[in-house]
Amino acid sequence: MRKIERVYVGGKRVVPHGTELFHLYNPSEEKIIGQVRLADEQDARAAIAAAKAAQAPLSRTSKAERIDMLRQLHAEIERRHKAIMLASMLEYGAPAKRAEAAARHATQSLADAIEILKSYEFERKAGTADVVMRPIGVAGLITPWNSNAGFICSKVAYALAAGCASIVKPSEMSAFQTDVVIDAFLAAGLPPGVVNILTGRGETVGTVLTSHPDVAKISFTGSTAVGKQILRAGAETCKRVTLELGGKSPTIILDDANLEKAIPMAIAAGFINSGQACLAGTRILVPRSIQPAAEELIRRTVEATRVGRPDDADAVIGPMVSQKQWERVQRYIRTGVAAGARLLTGGEGRPKDLPRGWFVRPTVFTDVRNDMQIAQEEIFGPVLSVLPYDNEEEAISIANDTTYGLQGYVFSADTQRALRVAEEIEAGRIQVNTLTHEPLAPFGGVKQSGIGRENGVYGLEAFLEPKAILTAI
Repeated sequence: MRKIERVYVGGKRVVPHGTELFHLYNPSEEKIIGQVRLADEQDARAAIAAAKAAQAPLSRTSKAERIDMLRQLHAEIERRHKAIMLASMLEYGAPAKRAEAAARHATQSLADAIEILKSYEFERKAGTADVVMRPIGVAGLITPWNSNAGFICSKVAYALAAGCASIVKPSEMSAFQTDVVIDAFLAAGLPPGVVNILTGRGETVGTVLTSHPDVAKISFTGSTAVGKQILRAGAETCKRVTLELGGKSPTIILDDANLEKAIPMAIAAGFINSGQACLAGTRILVPRSIQPAAEELIRRTVEATRVGRPDDADAVIGPMVSQKQWERVQRYIRTGVAAGARLLTGGEGRPKDLPRGWFVRPTVFTDVRNDMQIAQEEIFGPVLSVLPYDNEEEAISIANDTTYGLQGYVFSADTQRALRVAEEIEAGRIQVNTLTHEPLAPFGGVKQSGIGRENGVYGLEAFLEPKAILTAI
């Protein structure tokens, strides 16, 4: 059993003051595979002090100096591509293709930040005033377990590009990925305190970060409930906050769509990261006029979707990250049945050929009303809802009848029609007739899916504030 007993503070691996040991599991086997020693409040304050000491020198570095730091980080993360993949597969059961994409996200984020920084103008004019874009200050970066290494690198990339020293609090459930990333940061030789990484609980390390007066910025990816707590805590010191939260994304299949093309993409959107993704398209809206044909194709597509261990090259869906999450998904399946939704495929329990591991049967409910829990609440598993509609206006109304607004999907044979519908959907990002990712496009949500944007110029400016300088003529 592997033990991880150090954190990264002030440019070094150090033994934390905290003594709690947190068990790490292989969700495919339901076995403990390691332990991580968690940082506590004292460690958080030490990391903030290290970042504060590094902030002033970092804010005075040139673009060229920060680009050099990012290049060193990029090179070291790229060298560990396979190690990040394997850690993702081991500690949360990511299928190999998903793990590869997550590892690529880590390196791509750093490469993108370098290119953005090269061309970004930190000084500009506003009438007679000179406007200088200045780093906000010390940033607290809080990342989730579902693609932890990628989130660490993407948040650090833009904070560092802006000139902000940071403290990263990754999920304690992703300590293997975090350990690989720390190795890379050490090898990159960043100045002490520019980046600090503490594996710890939200109620300890996270609470200190979100309330400490020396932390000027919080960037958080995670649940809406925790995001609201962070917003309340940060208000006391007027922290700048970026929140990328939950979602219940609609997938609208219009009546002229080619179902043979649209439905496989709709199912793939719903099962992103085994359904454990905030942007998963878990509400599939289909015209009532073609509902039977759509349901049959949905059923066949889902039943052909392979559930398996990470080392199964054909697996699309892996296990749930924990027993708690597995049980949560099972409760939602029971809730859907009790509410009167019709079970199209799947249901409670594990797939027959996977008696061990936190695997879920891919499940689809149909004849779902939008007021049902399974249509309104984020399940975070491979459970989809089919909602029939009568016309385009009703589809848009159903799509927007949610507290969330992170992502949406529209499929139609008429691109202009699809774009018109996309314009009406209340979400931060819409995909039209595609499943793709543009790392330079802004990412974030509206309503209770978050505040602010990440990625590209938008991600850089989330760590900057304009300072206006007016001079007497």
